[in-house]
Order: sequence, then structure tokens, then C-alpha cells
Amino acid sequence: MNLFIPSIFLSVFGLFNLFGLNQGLFFRQLIYCVIAFAIYFFIKSFGRHFFQVNSRFFYFFFIAALVVTYVIGIEARGSKRWLDFYFLRFQASEFFKPFFILFMSDYLSTKDLFKNDFSLFFKSFLYFLLPFFIIFKQPDLANAAAFLVIYLLIVFFSNIPKKYLTSFFGLASLFLPLGWFFLKEYQKARIFSFFNPHLDTQGIAYNIIQAVITIGSGKFFGRGLGLGTQSRLYFLPENTTDFAFASLVEQFGFFGGLFVLIFYSLLIYHVAKRTIKFYFDRSGEGKAKFLFCLGMLSYLIFQVFVNVGMNMGMMPVAGVALPFISYGGSSILALLIGFALLP
Repeated sequence: MNLFIPSIFLSVFGLFNLFGLNQGLFFRQLIYCVIAFAIYFFIKSFGRHFFQVNSRFFYFFFIAALVVTYVIGIEARGSKRWLDFYFLRFQASEFFKPFFILFMSDYLSTKDLFKNDFSLFFKSFLYFLLPFFIIFKQPDLANAAAFLVIYLLIVFFSNIPKKYLTSFFGLASLFLPLGWFFLKEYQKARIFSFFNPHLDTQGIAYNIIQAVITIGSGKFFGRGLGLGTQSRLYFLPENTTDFAFASLVEQFGFFGGLFVLIFYSLLIYHVAKRTIKFYFDRSGEGKAKFLFCLGMLSYLIFQVFVNVGMNMGMMPVAGVALPFISYGGSSILALLIGFALLP
């Protein structure tokens, strides 16, 4: 229940924000929320054991879903990220996150890792690299980065000897600069615009500038529900998804944005509390629970930090959903599934 109450309040904030922007999307999101919380309670009552035992199956199921998405998925703004099921746009990369964390935490807690076998670590890297590469090629750099952060934290706190990690990632860092040449031109432009937003104010930097203006427009108490000029009149692009936080602050002001951040802090606190609880458990099951909690903690912090930072002009523009606030069913369903699987 500690996670349920902040989640409910954040969902309400997200729904009110949508109601002031687009009532059609409000009713869709309301349905998504009802379904997501119903699935949350179903998984909580069903128990996490079934999902943990079958984590390998779920891993390969979502790998197949990513491949299908890459081949026949809906293309929007040059990226294939969704499968259209009419009543829901299924984003496999979002749904995959809690199951990827479950699989990696189970694999990296196995007692075989105490044998100092480098091949076991290398296999874990391949398990990470496969979805990372597919998501990167969609292209979806932000979600690929989310998987990278989750994997790095889980593997660092796993039973893998640190000498392997030091050698491997030291070698990988030498080749990291080559990643620049694999980025799309618009992705490079987004990075440039972050360091110099006034380089192209009507082009690639437009979103960042408008997001900052929109947040400032809300002042302390906001313009009121449905009265935000920047977001309502679509000066701010993606006002219900990537930049939903800026729209929310314009409508509900500094205090509305502050309350949202407080509720996120409560979520992070409760997940961190569970993570610390299992940190000192050295059994295989205890280690798996610790790594899963750590993975969910990194997942939650990454989504909130990157999205809010992007809206405030403190991070480059990236297609990262803000949990419970951004419009979309995949994000809220994935996060609540992850919460339900927490030990």
C-alpha cells in the first residue's frame, strides 16, 4: 500500500492534466489507469513466484515482440516503437523493462557466479546487448539508455567479481566515443541544442525553449485547469506525452509541480527502503530480490530524472515517459507490473 497511495495521487494529477488539454485522451487514459491498477492487484494476489520461475520465457517473449515491432510496427516520426492493437498501442520496450529486470536479477544472483567464470558475465552482457541493440535501431535512444543504466547497476551489485567488471568496462569505455557515429542526425542535433539552445531556436531547440517558457508561464499557482496558453494552444509540442510535466506546471503552477515531485520522492523512498532491506541478505533468493528492487529503483529514478530534467531544460530532449503523468497505457502498465512484482 505504501506504493499504491502515491501512485493513485500521481495518476489523478495526470488525469486532471489531460482533462485540461484533451478530454478525448483523458477518457482513454482513465481506462488505461483502471486496467493497470486491476493488473497490479491481480499480480499482487497471484504472487511473484510464477513470474520469477518463468522469467526466461518472458525475456524471450519480449525479444520476439521487439523484433516484430521493428519489422511491422507503426512508424511515427521516423521511429518504430509500437504495435497497434486498435484498443491499445503496445510498446514492447516499455513492457519489457520489469521483466528484463526480473530476468537479469534472477540470472545474476545464481550461485554459479561465485565460480568466477567470466563466460557467465559475458552471457549476461549478451542478454542485455540483444534488446539494447534492437531498441537502439528502432531508433529509441532514450529507452536504450534506460536499459543500459538498469543493467549497469544490477551487474555492478551482483556476485560477479569486480575484476571482470573493471576490465570489461574499461575496455568498453575506449570504444564508447565510436557510439557518436551510430547516432541519427536529429539525435546529434538534440545534444548540440542542449548545450546551446539558441543555436536553432525555431528548429531542434524549439521544444526545450517552449518547455521552459511553459513552466514559467504557470508561476506559483498556475493558470488553471484548461487555461494554459502555451500547452492548450500547442505552442508546446508533445504536450501530453514528453512534455506533460511542463503542461502540468502551467496549469497547476509551482505548487502543483512540487506536489508531483513529492509523490515521486515517496515512491523512490519506498522502493529504496525495500532495496536496503534485502541488501544484507546473502542467500540466492535474497540477492535476487535485492537486485530486482535495485533495478526497479534505477528504472523509476531514470524515468523521472530524465523527463523532468528535459522539461526544465536541464537534460537533452529524449522520448522518456513521465510515470503516471505522460499519456499512454504502456508506461503506466509496465511500472505497476514492476511494483506488483516487488518482494
